[in-house]
Amino acid sequence: MSDGHETPPGWSAEQPPPYQAPGSPYSGPAPSAWQQPAPPPPPPYGHQGYGYAPPPALRPGIIPLRPLGLGDIYDGTIKLIRSNPKSVLGLSAIVAAIASVPVSIGQALAFSSLGAVMSDPQANADALDGGGFLSQTLPTIISSVVSLVAVTILTGVLIRILGRAVFGGKITAGEAWRLVAPRVPALFGVILLIMAIMLAPAIPIALIIYAAAAAGSAGAAVGLGALFLILYIGYALFINTRFSFAAPVVVLEGLGPVQALRRSWRLVSGDFWRVLGILLLTMLLAYLVSMVLSFPFGLIAGVASVLGGGSTGATILVAVVFAIGTTLGAMITYPLQAGVTGLLYTDRRMRSEAFDLVLQTAALEQQRQGWVHASADELWHPSNARRP
Repeated sequence: MSDGHETPPGWSAEQPPPYQAPGSPYSGPAPSAWQQPAPPPPPPYGHQGYGYAPPPALRPGIIPLRPLGLGDIYDGTIKLIRSNPKSVLGLSAIVAAIASVPVSIGQALAFSSLGAVMSDPQANADALDGGGFLSQTLPTIISSVVSLVAVTILTGVLIRILGRAVFGGKITAGEAWRLVAPRVPALFGVILLIMAIMLAPAIPIALIIYAAAAAGSAGAAVGLGALFLILYIGYALFINTRFSFAAPVVVLEGLGPVQALRRSWRLVSGDFWRVLGILLLTMLLAYLVSMVLSFPFGLIAGVASVLGGGSTGATILVAVVFAIGTTLGAMITYPLQAGVTGLLYTDRRMRSEAFDLVLQTAALEQQRQGWVHASADELWHPSNARRP
């Protein structure tokens, strides 16, 4: 016993004084009531766990810099459109108008032929024959080709705008085009490769069905056709999902077509069904939005074609009305689909490569500087990924 305190067994009775750091504010003797700090109060009722809630994720731009939920993806897409409407909606309207002209002409000719038949069935009975079919099919084919080219370029530009918007930065349409222009050949390379992969099984399927029909087995041909159609739909969904991130990879990471397809395949791995479900839901939403926006114009075009009786003025009016309706619908659906795809790609990089840490570090530095520099685009390069 010494000074009323018991020395622990095995300890010397003469203990050195407690260590004091030089300049420490606590240079005097330790207070007699020195105690451990009181534990923090428990969280309010209803909170999970026994600690403080984590602070909210950084959100310098259109999304929080953490793995995204479905609501985050759609909210980010809407914010992409609202934060830069002139570039996003303006470019989409131009592309939609260019792509809608041929198919609008074909639909106008079809409606005018229908109007002529209704006004004089005997004199215009041949209006719906081969010539009418050709007048509808050829513009549709031309429109499909134009749409493929225009939408491919538009997707690249929108993804480049999205890449800057994640950090809270804005980019003009002209600047986005200058950045995307060198990547356009790679974008078309991706499209052509995916088309080749999609068509590869269609050729033998068509030959098998043709052989069954030529052998006189119509029932077998129909059955094989139905079976192959179901299998081909599954195959198409699988391929489109696996390669859905190829365009963002080409634009944001600067990879070539083959490398982009491989990287998209790897990013989708481990979360295939979630990616497929979100893409299908987005396709359904885009279809519904397009139908709602274009339906009134289709109704007006139908009435004008019937009342016009196939006249030149009615045909022009129907073409213009169809073009307006199609443009209005596509002006919304193009950014919707591109935005969801780009943010899904971002989410997969966060989940599989801890890319959110890279984005957070960059966002803090940009917040310190007070602006978003163009060098933020370089952060999307795969060399910045961190393997968890």
